Amino acid sequence: MKAIMVMFDSLNRRMLPNYGCEWIQAPNFKRLGEKTVTFDTCYVGSLPCMPARRELQTGRYNFLHRSWGPMEPFDDAMPEILKNNGIYTHITSDHQHYWEDGGCTYHTRYSSWEISRGQEGDPWKGYVGKVEFPETPFKVTEYMQKHYGFHILKHDIVNRQYLKEEQDFPQAVTFKNGLNFMEENKNEDNWFLQIETFDPHEPFFAPEEYYNLYPDNDYGEEEFDWPPYGPVMESDAVVQHGIKRYAALLSMCDKYLGKVLDMMDKYNMWEDTMLIVNTDHGYMLGEHGWWSKSIMPTYNEVAHIPLFIWDPRSGRKNVHTDALAQTIDIAPTLLEYFNVDIPTTMMGKPLAPVLQEDKPVRKTALFGYHGSHINITDGQHVYLLAPAKKDNKPLNEYTLMPTHMRSMFKPAELQETEIHDGFDFTKGCKLMKIPVSAAGFNDPTQYGTMLFDVTKDPAQLNVYEDDDVEVEMINGIRAQMIANDAPIEQYERMGLFKDREMTVEDLKAMKAYAKSFDNFKELSSFDYEPGAYKQVITLLNLTKEVKRDEVFSRIITAAGEHSIITKEMVLHTVDDMELDDESKFMRKYFIGVAGRTK
Repeated sequence: MKAIMVMFDSLNRRMLPNYGCEWIQAPNFKRLGEKTVTFDTCYVGSLPCMPARRELQTGRYNFLHRSWGPMEPFDDAMPEILKNNGIYTHITSDHQHYWEDGGCTYHTRYSSWEISRGQEGDPWKGYVGKVEFPETPFKVTEYMQKHYGFHILKHDIVNRQYLKEEQDFPQAVTFKNGLNFMEENKNEDNWFLQIETFDPHEPFFAPEEYYNLYPDNDYGEEEFDWPPYGPVMESDAVVQHGIKRYAALLSMCDKYLGKVLDMMDKYNMWEDTMLIVNTDHGYMLGEHGWWSKSIMPTYNEVAHIPLFIWDPRSGRKNVHTDALAQTIDIAPTLLEYFNVDIPTTMMGKPLAPVLQEDKPVRKTALFGYHGSHINITDGQHVYLLAPAKKDNKPLNEYTLMPTHMRSMFKPAELQETEIHDGFDFTKGCKLMKIPVSAAGFNDPTQYGTMLFDVTKDPAQLNVYEDDDVEVEMINGIRAQMIANDAPIEQYERMGLFKDREMTVEDLKAMKAYAKSFDNFKELSSFDYEPGAYKQVITLLNLTKEVKRDEVFSRIITAAGEHSIITKEMVLHTVDDMELDDESKFMRKYFIGVAGRTK
């Protein structure tokens, strides 16, 4: 038996013809659907990139205990388990995070690995001297300069200079390596191949022939193929240009997917080879007024992902299933396929029953980012539960590998580290318990809790209230937290009870407490343009306590002259504050973020 997993990064379900998109040119994804079971209700688990890959290997959620980081010494890693049971495992990838501090122990779990360099800001080719921003082929915003880091942008500029022909592009090299492995080992048995490309992750850089598939001849503004992680502040023309750039890169992904399908056809590998095509998460392309991921509520554009699986044992193909699945199910699915025992630490479910007879294996799926909302879906409802406490605490990192994405933890972050006895999956290892000093990249409490019925409202445009449904969803979250041995303080942070389920009366009390966050209760006597109320609260929370009364008075004065408080009035209040330009910019940025939700 053999298995191949083709993994893309930031692959949008809604942009694929398999899920109803008619304008994207992706014939090989259509062909894939004819040869596999297409999952219509697959969700992420832990976000973003490396948290998703940790649970891809371990079959359990990452985000309840830790943020971005390497595999841990106690982790049961699917590729390593296969390797130790006589199944050769190989990964070929251009995903730069595998060779950074925060991903340094993932690729070494495989029997062998190959890398191709040059994606995004991968520090690949050396440069001497300064690369100025005006030389970039894409639009660089102030936000990008501040949060992506100058070195990442400079390296991307340098990298692009070396990607002259399509064959030079990291995706092309990655698939070439994977196809070589398939060719050389087609007659061998007992192997697992993971072909993983960073595309179509931003920046949406592709050879010109793919841009030509989506002509934008009337576009006259700056190149825009690298959206910021933030609210949409660009014109409609820029937004549409960015979407077309994403589409172009997706069509390139489609071409290389086709090469894998071609080789499986050529050697009739369908008889004994499982094929999985998946992604780590989706991507916001202007929906809900957002770009990218990570800092907004985890809407379905990010959380609801594509998944395609061919299992030669069942032979089911060209069918769709609405059985709920998620990323943590992939590791046990592969172990079961190779007839290898599944460790008790894995919380995911083998998908063989779904693939063989469309029999569901789970009722709910939990998902989220460490320190943000904890979210759950049953396939019909999606519930985004906000932290119950304004300061989003208590919150800790539990790890033996204290690294962030591109750096180790700073000594200042480790000064209050305690030793924790560990959890039921850490095999007796004691852990570092590291307090999280900030509320996170973007304070999740400002968005509040949201309930959607995605069968009636798939675009998640209308938050609705139903206390009975909310209580059911909250108790589902609690049950999953208990099953995954979540840290005790997560219950306090989220306003849950570990020792009992929540009742409708408890929910009402939680909502009343949430309203008490607003220290300026006089604001409740005014009417607001949608989104303006949260902007006001966010501005007040961003203002030093000694200055809040002054800002509050300005807002009240402005409100007294109008029947409604508008977003424009809040922005004018910022303009009138005695701040430097950068401080004003950042306040406008964050109140802009807050105004995206009602």
